[in-house]
Amino acid sequence: MSYNELRKDYLLDRWVVIATQRARRPTDFTKTQKPPQTQNTATCPMCPGNEHMTPPAILIYQEHNEHITKTQDKNGNRTKNWQIRVIPNLYPAFTPPTHKITQTQIKENNSFAYAVGHHEVIIESPNHNEHPANASLPQLTLVINAYIDRLKTLSQKPYVKYVSIFRNHGIEAGASLSHAHSQLIATPFTPKTVQEEIKTSKHYYKQHKTCKFCDIIKQEQKSPRHILENKHYTVFAPYASINPLEFWILPKQHQPTLEDMTKTQITAFAQTLKTTLNALKTLVNDPPYNYGFHLTTDKKEEKYYHWHLEVYPKLAIWAGFEKSTGIYINTITPETTAETLRKTISA
Repeated sequence: MSYNELRKDYLLDRWVVIATQRARRPTDFTKTQKPPQTQNTATCPMCPGNEHMTPPAILIYQEHNEHITKTQDKNGNRTKNWQIRVIPNLYPAFTPPTHKITQTQIKENNSFAYAVGHHEVIIESPNHNEHPANASLPQLTLVINAYIDRLKTLSQKPYVKYVSIFRNHGIEAGASLSHAHSQLIATPFTPKTVQEEIKTSKHYYKQHKTCKFCDIIKQEQKSPRHILENKHYTVFAPYASINPLEFWILPKQHQPTLEDMTKTQITAFAQTLKTTLNALKTLVNDPPYNYGFHLTTDKKEEKYYHWHLEVYPKLAIWAGFEKSTGIYINTITPETTAETLRKTISA
């Protein structure tokens, strides 16, 4: 008799059921062909000409003579002819302090803390549907640079302990607007998942004098879960994936934060992201997905923590068992995920 498998996450205290007995092929999740999520560009607040429909931009990339210059909206005016706009979210989860707040009030204190921080939207392109899978490489490179610029600025705020950079693609993944955009949320504490990764990585470093993620890269480069590799990045389906078709992108060079990336690495990352997301789009007909960066800007953690991007296709619905136990059931094995994405990329 064969059994389904229980697999434990690399770093988190989390078990996942890999349902080998009822394993499905990725094409089983192919979305029915339907018109793309669209919005009348005349009413889309992120489209050029509608800048007045958003708060003033706090960062703008403009192109002048093939060079990118940085500016922001000033004196109530809205800048035109932009490549990237970063704006405050109209409905923020975290907001900057309007008056002096003590460290005791900022920090998590038993069961209460003020939700001070920042919540921003990165409008990735003046073109409504220029998402990472089909974006030009120069434009996607600008998006990554905008992530880094805002990460540098926000992480220097005294009340900010963590900056989450993430993207929701498609209505089912939480994207309320169809125009290509990402978000940043700066929080006064490090989220639990990243905190647990950092704790485990620190313990591993004390034992082995090496980075846990660097060793995971070496392990997965030789495994059937390996998807893609180039000079700067490795892509694989994690051993205990909780999402069907989940994959991670890690820099091969040890880096704790995106701020450490060189220009060459930024361009290479944009290409890696474009290639893998385009493969996902091709394989299952542009599914909804979320992605999020895990990183640290704390100098004390830079020896043992390694930034990475986790991509979560929204192909499963968590039901009573998952929600009541925290144990997830994945009906596509990571090995199958890797095999089919490899074939799609090489096709």
